[in-house]
Amino acid sequence: MEGFKIRKLSELEVRKQYHIKTANMFAVLENLNESEDINRAWENIKENIKTSAKDSLGLHELKQHKPSFDEECLCSSDNRKQAKIRWLQDPNQSNVDNLNNVKREASRHFGNIKMEYLKTKIVELETNSKIKNIRDLYSGISDFKKGYQAITNIVTEEKGDLVTDFHRILTT
Repeated sequence: MEGFKIRKLSELEVRKQYHIKTANMFAVLENLNESEDINRAWENIKENIKTSAKDSLGLHELKQHKPSFDEECLCSSDNRKQAKIRWLQDPNQSNVDNLNNVKREASRHFGNIKMEYLKTKIVELETNSKIKNIRDLYSGISDFKKGYQAITNIVTEEKGDLVTDFHRILTT
Protein backbone atom coordinates (compact mmCIF):
# COMPACT_ATOMS: atom_id res chain seq x y z
CA MET A 1 0.00 0.00 0.00
CA GLU A 2 1.42 3.34 -0.96
CA GLY A 3 0.91 6.57 0.90
CA PHE A 4 1.59 10.08 -0.29
CA LYS A 5 3.11 13.08 1.45
CA ILE A 6 -0.21 14.90 1.88
CA ARG A 7 1.33 17.64 4.05
CA LYS A 8 3.15 18.93 1.00
CA LEU A 9 -0.21 20.19 -0.30
CA SER A 10 0.06 23.05 2.19
CA GLU A 11 2.85 24.48 0.02
CA LEU A 12 1.43 26.69 -2.70
CA GLU A 13 3.75 25.57 -5.53
CA VAL A 14 3.23 21.88 -4.84
CA ARG A 15 -0.55 22.38 -4.69
CA LYS A 16 -0.49 24.19 -8.06
CA GLN A 17 1.67 21.47 -9.60
CA TYR A 18 -0.69 18.75 -8.33
CA HIS A 19 -3.73 20.67 -9.60
CA ILE A 20 -2.17 21.10 -13.05
CA LYS A 21 -1.21 17.41 -13.31
CA THR A 22 -4.66 16.17 -12.30
CA ALA A 23 -6.33 18.66 -14.66
CA ASN A 24 -4.14 17.40 -17.52
CA MET A 25 -4.99 13.79 -16.68
CA PHE A 26 -8.73 14.52 -16.67
CA ALA A 27 -8.42 16.41 -19.97
CA VAL A 28 -6.95 13.25 -21.48
CA LEU A 29 -9.78 11.18 -19.99
CA GLU A 30 -12.44 13.43 -21.53
CA ASN A 31 -11.17 12.54 -24.99
CA LEU A 32 -11.85 8.82 -24.46
CA ASN A 33 -14.88 7.18 -26.01
CA GLU A 34 -18.19 7.07 -24.14
CA SER A 35 -18.88 3.39 -24.76
CA GLU A 36 -16.17 2.33 -22.30
CA ASP A 37 -17.18 0.28 -19.27
CA ILE A 38 -17.81 2.36 -16.12
CA ASN A 39 -15.51 0.16 -13.99
CA ARG A 40 -12.70 0.57 -16.51
CA ALA A 41 -13.25 4.35 -16.55
CA TRP A 42 -13.15 4.47 -12.76
CA GLU A 43 -9.89 2.49 -12.71
CA ASN A 44 -8.42 4.99 -15.19
CA ILE A 45 -9.45 7.91 -12.99
CA LYS A 46 -8.01 6.24 -9.90
CA GLU A 47 -4.70 5.45 -11.60
CA ASN A 48 -4.41 8.98 -12.98
CA ILE A 49 -4.93 10.51 -9.56
CA LYS A 50 -2.35 8.15 -8.06
CA THR A 51 0.27 8.90 -10.70
CA SER A 52 -0.20 12.66 -10.45
CA ALA A 53 0.03 12.45 -6.64
CA LYS A 54 3.16 10.31 -6.87
CA ASP A 55 4.79 12.76 -9.29
CA SER A 56 3.95 15.96 -7.46
CA LEU A 57 3.74 14.92 -3.78
CA GLY A 58 6.07 11.94 -3.58
CA LEU A 59 5.63 8.75 -1.60
CA HIS A 60 5.45 8.73 2.17
CA GLU A 61 8.00 6.37 3.68
CA LEU A 62 6.50 4.18 6.37
CA LYS A 63 8.04 4.23 9.83
CA GLN A 64 9.98 1.12 10.75
CA HIS A 65 8.85 -0.10 14.16
CA LYS A 66 11.26 -2.98 14.53
CA PRO A 67 14.92 -2.05 14.04
CA SER A 68 15.88 -5.71 13.62
CA PHE A 69 13.57 -6.13 10.59
CA ASP A 70 15.85 -5.89 7.54
CA GLU A 71 15.78 -6.76 3.84
CA GLU A 72 16.28 -10.48 4.49
CA CYS A 73 13.24 -10.47 6.79
CA LEU A 74 11.24 -8.70 4.11
CA CYS A 75 12.33 -11.31 1.57
CA SER A 76 11.37 -14.15 3.96
CA SER A 77 8.00 -12.56 4.54
CA ASP A 78 7.40 -12.18 0.80
CA ASN A 79 8.37 -15.82 0.19
CA ARG A 80 5.92 -16.90 2.89
CA LYS A 81 3.13 -14.85 1.29
CA GLN A 82 3.85 -16.28 -2.15
CA ALA A 83 3.82 -19.85 -0.82
CA LYS A 84 0.49 -19.19 0.88
CA ILE A 85 -0.97 -17.75 -2.34
CA ARG A 86 0.21 -20.83 -4.28
CA TRP A 87 -1.37 -23.09 -1.64
CA LEU A 88 -4.67 -21.16 -1.76
CA GLN A 89 -4.79 -21.37 -5.55
CA ASP A 90 -3.90 -25.06 -5.71
CA PRO A 91 -4.26 -26.87 -2.35
CA ASN A 92 -2.37 -30.06 -3.21
CA GLN A 93 0.03 -31.89 -0.89
CA SER A 94 3.21 -30.51 -2.45
CA ASN A 95 2.03 -26.92 -1.96
CA VAL A 96 1.06 -27.72 1.65
CA ASP A 97 4.53 -29.15 2.32
CA ASN A 98 6.17 -26.20 0.59
CA LEU A 99 4.11 -23.74 2.67
CA ASN A 100 5.04 -25.51 5.91
CA ASN A 101 8.74 -25.50 5.01
CA VAL A 102 8.71 -21.82 4.03
CA LYS A 103 6.82 -20.87 7.22
CA ARG A 104 9.32 -22.83 9.33
CA GLU A 105 12.31 -21.18 7.63
CA ALA A 106 10.79 -17.71 7.99
CA SER A 107 10.02 -18.29 11.66
CA ARG A 108 13.58 -19.48 12.30
CA HIS A 109 15.00 -16.50 10.45
CA PHE A 110 12.84 -14.03 12.39
CA GLY A 111 13.79 -15.69 15.68
CA ASN A 112 17.52 -15.60 14.87
CA ILE A 113 17.36 -11.93 13.85
CA LYS A 114 15.46 -11.03 17.03
CA MET A 115 17.93 -12.96 19.19
CA GLU A 116 20.88 -11.13 17.59
CA TYR A 117 19.15 -7.79 18.12
CA LEU A 118 18.47 -8.54 21.78
CA LYS A 119 22.07 -9.64 22.32
CA THR A 120 23.41 -6.40 20.86
CA LYS A 121 20.93 -4.43 22.98
CA ILE A 122 22.11 -6.21 26.13
CA VAL A 123 25.75 -5.56 25.24
CA GLU A 124 24.87 -1.90 24.71
CA LEU A 125 23.23 -1.76 28.14
CA GLU A 126 26.29 -3.40 29.72
CA THR A 127 28.62 -0.85 28.16
CA ASN A 128 26.35 1.99 29.33
CA SER A 129 26.55 0.53 32.83
CA LYS A 130 30.35 0.23 32.71
CA ILE A 131 30.97 3.77 31.46
CA LYS A 132 28.43 5.19 33.92
CA ASN A 133 26.05 6.42 31.21
CA ILE A 134 23.07 6.19 33.54
CA ARG A 135 20.47 8.02 31.43
CA ASP A 136 20.88 5.71 28.42
CA LEU A 137 21.08 2.69 30.71
CA TYR A 138 17.75 3.38 32.41
CA SER A 139 15.99 4.41 29.19
CA GLY A 140 17.12 1.10 27.63
CA ILE A 141 15.95 -0.84 30.66
CA SER A 142 12.56 0.88 30.63
CA ASP A 143 12.21 0.06 26.91
CA PHE A 144 12.74 -3.61 27.76
CA LYS A 145 10.27 -3.47 30.64
CA LYS A 146 7.54 -1.61 28.81
CA GLY A 147 7.87 -3.13 25.37
CA TYR A 148 5.50 -1.80 22.74
CA GLN A 149 3.02 0.76 24.05
CA ALA A 150 -0.02 1.39 21.88
CA ILE A 151 -1.22 4.97 21.66
CA THR A 152 -4.91 5.38 22.41
CA ASN A 153 -6.87 8.43 21.47
CA ILE A 154 -9.71 8.46 23.97
CA VAL A 155 -11.68 11.58 24.76
CA THR A 156 -13.34 11.92 28.15
CA GLU A 157 -15.57 14.61 29.59
CA GLU A 158 -14.78 16.57 32.72
CA LYS A 159 -16.78 14.02 34.74
CA GLY A 160 -14.63 11.22 33.36
CA ASP A 161 -17.29 9.77 31.04
CA LEU A 162 -16.16 8.44 27.68
CA VAL A 163 -17.19 10.60 24.70
CA THR A 164 -18.15 8.57 21.65
CA ASP A 165 -20.35 10.96 19.68
CA PHE A 166 -18.39 12.66 16.87
CA HIS A 167 -19.97 16.07 17.36
CA ARG A 168 -19.40 16.00 21.12
CA ILE A 169 -15.74 15.10 20.56
CA LEU A 170 -15.27 18.22 18.46
CA THR A 171 -16.82 20.44 21.13
CA THR A 172 -15.02 18.85 24.08
